[in-house]
Amino acid sequence: MNSETRDEFRPLEILRAQLKARIAAEGPIPVSVYMAEALFDPAAGYYATRDPLGADKDFITAPEISQMFGEFIGLWAAECWGQLGAPDPVQLVELGPGTGRMMDDALRAGAAAPGFVEAAQVSLIEASPALKMVQGRTLGRAPVQPRWRPRLEDVGPGPSLIVSNEFLDCLPIRQAVKHRGVWRERLVGFAPEDDDQFAFVFGGPLSPADLALIAPELQDEPDGALVELRAADAPLVEAVADRLKSSPGYALFIDYGSARPETGDTLQAISKHQKVDPLTTPGGADLTAWVDFDRLAKLGLGAGLDVYGPMGQGEFLTGLGVETRAAALARGRDRAAQGRIQRQLERLVAPGEMGELFKVIAFASKDLPPPPGLDRHGG
Repeated sequence: MNSETRDEFRPLEILRAQLKARIAAEGPIPVSVYMAEALFDPAAGYYATRDPLGADKDFITAPEISQMFGEFIGLWAAECWGQLGAPDPVQLVELGPGTGRMMDDALRAGAAAPGFVEAAQVSLIEASPALKMVQGRTLGRAPVQPRWRPRLEDVGPGPSLIVSNEFLDCLPIRQAVKHRGVWRERLVGFAPEDDDQFAFVFGGPLSPADLALIAPELQDEPDGALVELRAADAPLVEAVADRLKSSPGYALFIDYGSARPETGDTLQAISKHQKVDPLTTPGGADLTAWVDFDRLAKLGLGAGLDVYGPMGQGEFLTGLGVETRAAALARGRDRAAQGRIQRQLERLVAPGEMGELFKVIAFASKDLPPPPGLDRHGG
């Protein structure tokens, strides 16, 4: 191992040592704590120290697959702006903006609506210093220069359009396993007889408050069933609701997950586009978990918002006209370019690709017109 490689791995070794010391002192830790440290530790956390997005990096998201994705987010936002009465200014907010590509494409496409880009005040909610630098480069020539905010609550007042893609899946989760008829928390501790290796272990029974996080239809699952507790979703929805109740607006979330409550371990680690053991190298791989869109919808309704969706990403984009846009992009191109655009389209909308696994849900202030492309939840 050369000196450069040793320097790259030194922070990961320090983070691993920190986690081991914490577990040795306090006992096994919740999965959510492990995820938060592995992703956001300021010295060695995955998002704090690197730009993971791209075909030559750890994973790729829809905005990097095709410009069409961000364009339709921009057109969606511009249409919602019109439904709000074209307020000037309007807060255009992206949660977890990745490389900035989605916002860049969205602003370019949104310029088709006269006055929209001029009215937009762009805020990016980003925790990663490395990604902030990438976003700044990507948006360097954008018609609106963004401001970075640590939290949604720090965005200025006024009508809002909030968008996000693959943000919710990064929120830390907890896990529980049914064991001898009792739901017990699944924790991260040491492997038996080897305190140098992390392993999943049983914790104590869930409290009544934690049991309430399990969907009623899953409460009576048999021994061995695993459920994921997404406690971090509620504060986010509350923050969105606070904005949309103080001033009118819409919020759009796109992510991978299930439209109904399900059991199963969805925690995964991705490195170089491959799944790896999530406990092997904390800080060295992306950690994500499926979004529970059913719970998300219930949280939105409980917070006093109108809820639309969830629906598949493929159905959403197709309904907005992505196939027509793909045909326009392909027109006049050579065969190789046409084939590339068709493959991009299929990856975004095909059921076997992102079309069904990825879901779309929207929240709106009460009594606004429905957002484009989405039906009211349960309707």
